Amino acid sequence: MSDTPHTPESSESVLIGYDSDEPLSPPDEGDKRASAARQFETLSTGDEGVEDVEGYVGVQGDASDLWTPPSADLPNAGEASYGPLPPAAETVHGPDDRVQIGDPSVYPWRTQCSLAMTGADGSGWSGSGTFIGPRTVLTAGHCVFIKNSGVAGRDGWMRSITVMPGRNGNTLPYGSKASSTFFSVTGWTQSGNQEYDYGVIILPATFNVGWLGYGNFGDADLLATVGNIAGYPGDKPGTLWFAARKIAAISARKVHYDIDTMPGQSGSSVYRYLNNERHVIAVHAYGGATTNSGTRLNGEVVGNIGRWRV
Repeated sequence: MSDTPHTPESSESVLIGYDSDEPLSPPDEGDKRASAARQFETLSTGDEGVEDVEGYVGVQGDASDLWTPPSADLPNAGEASYGPLPPAAETVHGPDDRVQIGDPSVYPWRTQCSLAMTGADGSGWSGSGTFIGPRTVLTAGHCVFIKNSGVAGRDGWMRSITVMPGRNGNTLPYGSKASSTFFSVTGWTQSGNQEYDYGVIILPATFNVGWLGYGNFGDADLLATVGNIAGYPGDKPGTLWFAARKIAAISARKVHYDIDTMPGQSGSSVYRYLNNERHVIAVHAYGGATTNSGTRLNGEVVGNIGRWRV
């Protein structure tokens, strides 16, 4: 895939993917186009842009299967490429605004996945991801490809990744599926450039969970957006947690936000919620002392995702 630098248009937004909670009966191509057009017309209206999550107050003012976890909780995927994370990577800023999703088995929460990865050397890692198609999970590049670990035999594509949508502790309402088919770009796999830290997992079969939409949003739209994140933080093993904040800053390839996250949430989607419709705008990948950040879904990223998505 091409890594040619690309600057998104700042004056307009283009919705590519549509969200759906009925993956077994997706709209036909004409319905997709009509839905995207309708969504674009209403982007500037509607509610304040944060999901209705019981107990969440963070933005004010600005048929189950049992899964047996490993004997110890898996370290987060960021450590695979970057080693033990510094204190600045503990990315809850001030009071912890995160709230737990009580029932991750319902839409849209069931589109969020807990990931268990096995590296080329057999090492085990954890991360998060989001369904953006019937068999496609969007995640961070470092969740599918380990880069610059410094450990012999560890760098390279993950040997396998087990995807667990809607996980709640040891309960897997939709079971799990393992994959060894992944995509990323050479900006990450060859250069280890954080601005290209994104990838997808292609599953061998469909989960009946639905998916989120995604799109290339212009600068003005992003700066007016509330970012929503739900993922599987390492300090709350196996459980889904949510937080939201307005987008703080953007660049051509990054989106910055003061949304509370923790290691383990790499690969979580940062999504926009308006008029009961959800579109991913970035892939969460990094923490920071003042803001956290994700890889922006600019035109180039959206194009690559569209070619990979099934």
